[in-house]
Amino acid sequence: MRILAIDYGIKRTGIAITDEMQMIAFGLTTVASDTAIAFLKDYFSKEKVVLVIVGEPKQMDGTPSQSAEIINAFIAKFKATFPEMPLERVDERFTSKMAFQTMIDSGLNKKQRQNKALVDEIAATIILQDYLRYKK
Repeated sequence: MRILAIDYGIKRTGIAITDEMQMIAFGLTTVASDTAIAFLKDYFSKEKVVLVIVGEPKQMDGTPSQSAEIINAFIAKFKATFPEMPLERVDERFTSKMAFQTMIDSGLNKKQRQNKALVDEIAATIILQDYLRYKK
């Protein structure tokens, strides 16, 4: 029984997943945002996911960011498609910066760090790791 995290963006959506025991978060993939629901339908048919975490982008003052409207539309579509799936929101204020720093710390070269899909996947993983840490 896994927990899945989504870093939803205008173009790309990073997806991370836990192991069966919900101890470790790791990047799963990045998909085009307009295919995210189809990807999730397929994934949920193969894997037992008990909770979905969606990043909630906020400004420094705590107000919703400009992408909040797009993410809220995705969540409405998600809930209509998967009405039984529990969904929680998690503050994702610094995850993209942290993902980029993680790539630097991991020794990835400049060309690899320009891979925005990888940044999104790492950001989703950070969102999920934060959730797991908070849950304990």
